[in-house]
Amino acid sequence: MKKCKTLEEVRTEIDTIDTKLVETISERSHLIRQAAGFKNSVEEVKAVDRIEFILQRARHKAIELGINPNMISELFTIMIDEMVEMEISEFRNSDVF
Repeated sequence: MKKCKTLEEVRTEIDTIDTKLVETISERSHLIRQAAGFKNSVEEVKAVDRIEFILQRARHKAIELGINPNMISELFTIMIDEMVEMEISEFRNSDVF
């Protein structure tokens, strides 16, 4: 991790990371849209077991990295909930029916 020498440098590094986070979330979103094409029902889109696996994996990674696992769980829950809704919409607009 880079050791910054000024507040401005810290802020510049944070801005760079924030941009990467948004880009990564965008990539995830595009993959979620693709996933909808491989599913056969809304229940399959909701994939409760998969969501639980993702949340647990994220919590374990947070602990490993020394950050608050509750914060990571909350962030992931918001992201996943929104993306599931997007995937359901994508699924319903596909040619499955």
